[in-house]
Amino acid sequence: MEDYKQKSWFARNWGWVLGGGCLVVILLFVFGVGAAIFGGMKMLKSSEPYEYAVEQASTNERLISIIGEPVETDGIMQGSLNYKNGKRSADFRIPLKGPNGKAFVYVKGEKLDDTWDYEKLYVTIKDSEERINLLDKALEGN
Repeated sequence: MEDYKQKSWFARNWGWVLGGGCLVVILLFVFGVGAAIFGGMKMLKSSEPYEYAVEQASTNERLISIIGEPVETDGIMQGSLNYKNGKRSADFRIPLKGPNGKAFVYVKGEKLDDTWDYEKLYVTIKDSEERINLLDKALEGN
């Protein structure tokens, strides 16, 4: 009778170990990137410029007459909120929607001495490309 030596557990299952290990690394990477994006978006949405821009847009009579009420955010904003050498700056676009249409609110500003100074704050209607200035009511429509 011949002696038969059985392979070790690892020798029999090395493919599963390698595949499972790669899958774990890929999942950790995907979840890490997702958490970073989610955390960044949450930080941006809780920022003062974001909240101010959405408030100004959602209470603007002209915008409400075009896209309807309620005016809500719609999707993922694009842009940045920076903090460098004690200076904060914001430059982003927020998609908005209403029952009758869509629009984007654009924000560009800096925070100096605890006060935000907005260089640009306006809404562009998606269908007509009409621009509504939210900074100076005398310039509305320009």
